[in-house]
Amino acid sequence: MKKKQISIKSIAKALNISVTTVSFVLNGKAEEKHISKEMTQKVLDYVKKTNYRPNQIAQSLRTGKSKILVFMVEDISNNFFSKLARIIEDMAYEKGYKVIFCSNENDDNKSEELIHLFNFRMVDGFIIVPSPGMQGVIEQLIDENIPVVLLDRYFSDLDSNIVIVNNDEAAYNATEHLIKNHYRKIGFITTDTSQTQMLDRLNGYKRAIFDNGLVSNILYIPYNETSTQFSRDLIYSFVADNPELDSLFFSTNYLALRGLESLKSDCDALKKDFGVVTFDDNEFFSICNPTITAVAQPLYEIGEELMKIMLNLLKKTDDKPQKVILNTELKIRESSKPKKVF
Repeated sequence: MKKKQISIKSIAKALNISVTTVSFVLNGKAEEKHISKEMTQKVLDYVKKTNYRPNQIAQSLRTGKSKILVFMVEDISNNFFSKLARIIEDMAYEKGYKVIFCSNENDDNKSEELIHLFNFRMVDGFIIVPSPGMQGVIEQLIDENIPVVLLDRYFSDLDSNIVIVNNDEAAYNATEHLIKNHYRKIGFITTDTSQTQMLDRLNGYKRAIFDNGLVSNILYIPYNETSTQFSRDLIYSFVADNPELDSLFFSTNYLALRGLESLKSDCDALKKDFGVVTFDDNEFFSICNPTITAVAQPLYEIGEELMKIMLNLLKKTDDKPQKVILNTELKIRESSKPKKVF
């Protein structure tokens, strides 16, 4: 025989109290509605005893809140995004929210499909690493007063909540670090994209090169080739065709990994006087040989700022969009040690 489902009505009937009283207790409004501690505990004890589970869909329809957030990134398997996802999950859970994680693969169609799906499911808010053509969809969410916070990149002509790092300044300082350690032929390897964070890192490199009277040398890798053998071949050819290069600066950690793989047949160069710096740290960089100097993003601070803005949006306590720019840390390791000058 099928067990009868416990409902708010059945709880009220069993305790001989109103449905409204049960609802207030279950929604954490007992104190606000002046319900006695004894009655509150009586309801909570009964709920625990009967193993009551609320109908989440009905509850979200009634309250307009699902207590679910979406964390949409480019690639959830990427070391940076996966670590940040765990931080966001823990912070959200403490505030009573669950998080759905998904990857948009930098694809506008997939991004739009996912947003429409989750919006239909009445999620409470979105933390998004936007793909290039998402501006219209994000603008629509904002116009509908759906909480949205952009991470890592943004649209310069869209007034939105943003949490990013000082990409330009960080790239400038990392390039300056190489220059101070006597590297003069610094190649920069990046993706061929209009993403704001990549453009800012490229600009920081260019400024440092210009300010020091040096010549820039840049390799642009097609975005859809960054994880393929072709990207490794491009990096290898770039170094082989430019024998004057004495160092490389990778705009992101996955490009650095591709680069180190492509150059593994010539590890002696890396161990001696060839410099390497990358944006975005990775555990691998602190244990490989040589260890790799990296620009580290403050993951916990990023998570804190994202959740602070999101919670304010959910509470509707702040209507003015915020742009938070956090500082990075250059973790200096063996790959950028001072070059011998003869």
